[in-house]
Amino acid sequence: MNWDRMEGQWKQHRGKAVRHWGKIMNDELSAIMGKNEELVGKLQERQGIAKEGTAVLLQAYKIIVKQLKQANIKLKKMDIELGRKKLEVKQLRINDSLKKRK
Repeated sequence: MNWDRMEGQWKQHRGKAVRHWGKIMNDELSAIMGKNEELVGKLQERQGIAKEGTAVLLQAYKIIVKQLKQANIKLKKMDIELGRKKLEVKQLRINDSLKKRK
């Protein structure tokens, strides 16, 4: 078995333990650190790459997640604006129908 894979499995188990104890003690920082170590361990185990390689993959992943969050914020703003415009159109139609009835 590849040493990098063994190291990855160890980090995975260690990350789970840190995350578990972080939850019990309400220490969010420990829980977050545990998730990061667990992720690094899984990457090392599955990809069979060294720690430096996982660091590069994680950095690329963080950039993609940041871009997705920004895009999601833009979509939410557009959705809110579209909802406002639909409401305005609906109000105009109601006003027009009321004027026609008079």
